[in-house]
Amino acid sequence: QVHLVESGGGLVQAGGSLRLSCAASGRTFSSGAMGWFRQAPGKEREFVAGISRSGGSTSHADSVKGRFTISRDNTKNTVYLQMNSLKPEDTAVYYCAARSSAFPGTDYRDYAYWGQGTQVTVSS
Repeated sequence: QVHLVESGGGLVQAGGSLRLSCAASGRTFSSGAMGWFRQAPGKEREFVAGISRSGGSTSHADSVKGRFTISRDNTKNTVYLQMNSLKPEDTAVYYCAARSSAFPGTDYRDYAYWGQGTQVTVSS
């Protein structure tokens, strides 16, 4: 069992920055790839970024490339999402997720463990 807790969300003006954190507990020794997803009201859950078990491989959705950066610190069992140049369209609940595979995927259905989500609101 892996327990994930997101933090760092909040209200920010367009063009501002936030850093989300996701702390993992439980059987973290077997932790694999991790990802960030987001979901706005009435919309489908959307892939944002993923990172491999080692952190050596990352992927980012086209909508956030150049603005968001995913990283992880395995010694702290924590994954981060640095969000810069935020836009109102980034407003959503952001979730971190974990899977047993060493490599991330973009389909939320491939992730077995989920955090509770953290709200990010970007004002214009």
